[in-house]
Amino acid sequence: MTNSIGKQKQAGFTLIELVVVISILAILAAFALPRFAQLSEQAHRSSINGTAGALSAGVALAKAQWVGNGANTSVAARTDLAGFGNEDVEVSEEGWPISNDGYLATGAASVTMTGSRCVQVWESLLQSNAPSIATSGTATDYTADATDSVCTYEYNLDGLGSTITYDANTGEIGKTINQ
Repeated sequence: MTNSIGKQKQAGFTLIELVVVISILAILAAFALPRFAQLSEQAHRSSINGTAGALSAGVALAKAQWVGNGANTSVAARTDLAGFGNEDVEVSEEGWPISNDGYLATGAASVTMTGSRCVQVWESLLQSNAPSIATSGTATDYTADATDSVCTYEYNLDGLGSTITYDANTGEIGKTINQ
């Protein structure tokens, strides 16, 4: 007979090894989780900044096309801006985009925008891969509303009420990023 008391095999991890591994994971999580939360906030801010920049570029390009077409303030020159996008963008007497539905602000001192015209400007200027937009609801990336000549596009994804604004009288783009 052989004696096998001294030859036991170890199966699994010891309690000390498990405690050390769990402690290391807890320390890593304590440092990593706040950083990941901050990255999400930065991503939302970057998305708003990028979209505002794209909208600003679209407005500037439409104005440049209007000027390139002769900057004529006659009604015929303001329907379907030739050479820009799908050639369905109407511009104001100053050359700023106002819709794509045949709306003309003839003889008016200022342009009156609506939520649906703000959506039309957004979709016409941003075209492909634009963030989704609607006049109501939070199921889209942005919600459009208008007061007088100013379109307000509220960013829905972070729930903080951050906005991009577009003034159809001046072509000015603004943004407010709430944190």
